[in-house]
Amino acid sequence: MKTIKPNNVPTHSFDWGLIKWFITPDQNEGASLTFGEVILLPNQGHDRHNHPDAEEILYVLSGEGNQMIDDEEFFAIKAGDVIYIPKGIYHATYNSSWEPLRLLAFYNPGGSEKALTQLPDFKEIEAGKVQTFIRE
Repeated sequence: MKTIKPNNVPTHSFDWGLIKWFITPDQNEGASLTFGEVILLPNQGHDRHNHPDAEEILYVLSGEGNQMIDDEEFFAIKAGDVIYIPKGIYHATYNSSWEPLRLLAFYNPGGSEKALTQLPDFKEIEAGKVQTFIRE
């Protein structure tokens, strides 16, 4: 097994942030789960959604935000927090701070990441290229 380096995988770009999927069933022979890093930009987040066929685990690396699970009230999240989202449960994550909110995301089984490529703001940046940001 070889080491997977961030510059060797494409970046998925959205209006709200970026994702690098390091492990997916489509990219890695024999893989049955998905693992990647998500960066939510300041004051941004992803809309309420669910994964009908997969559970999800989020691990907060840095930043602060708010998490909703199962249409309950949002609660604060910060570095070191682990969020478990059961299969089919609606959820949303928002960055509530001035700095990027960095998360590790796991889907079990993998494959739910494919739905993100159908979003209208999806753009794939080829491996080795860097996303640029323009200030309003």
